[in-house]
Amino acid sequence: MQTPKYKRVVLKVSGEALAGDKGFGLDSHTINSISDSVVEVYKMGVEIAIVVGGGNFWRGRSGKGMDRTTADHMGMLATVINALALRDAFESKNIPTRVQTAIEMRQIAEPYIRLRAIRHLEKKRIVIFACGTGNPYFSTDTAAALRAAEIDADVILLAKKVDGVYDSDPKDNPAAQKFSRLKYLEILNNRLGVMDSTATSLCMDNNIPIIVFGLDQPENIVKVVLGQDIGTTINE
Repeated sequence: MQTPKYKRVVLKVSGEALAGDKGFGLDSHTINSISDSVVEVYKMGVEIAIVVGGGNFWRGRSGKGMDRTTADHMGMLATVINALALRDAFESKNIPTRVQTAIEMRQIAEPYIRLRAIRHLEKKRIVIFACGTGNPYFSTDTAAALRAAEIDADVILLAKKVDGVYDSDPKDNPAAQKFSRLKYLEILNNRLGVMDSTATSLCMDNNIPIIVFGLDQPENIVKVVLGQDIGTTINE
């Protein structure tokens, strides 16, 4: 068995990634591919926490003309749908999984309790964090940074549709240059848009490295955990 580079990771999965090529909702093939790769990492002995977004159903900024707090709460509920879908995929593979929500909904999932989450990880359960931080005006990227700090994760694995950080949008600019290494301050000063400034600052203050990579190939999750040099690494 190959030796993983990290013992405890936070994997941030965007909601859009779970929609696959459909662009909206959930794509079962994509979810199964992602869960297969996560299970492969799990079987290496890595403790895995997942923060999931909700953009495949709703994004707070989609609510034009709507009260921002209400729109953000709707987005938090979207993350719960995705968290339950991922849990079902893991449980179908006989992997014990717990969903914890930052907003209490006891009939569906556990409320987020830091020490309980850590205990689940120590007992070799995958933990999925939903509802972001539970507060409006904060993204799920910020939630990933916060949870990583709280559970003392070694790294944040930021799985996106793009395969790293570029100096401009590669969709609009075919000549966009990809970075292999960046510092937190370069992200902030150049407004590179990898994750919001609050999340980046939180990672910088707690010295949590971030690896941005593409989820178009779910096996990239395994490669990153093994320490292969793909995507973009952000640290001090």
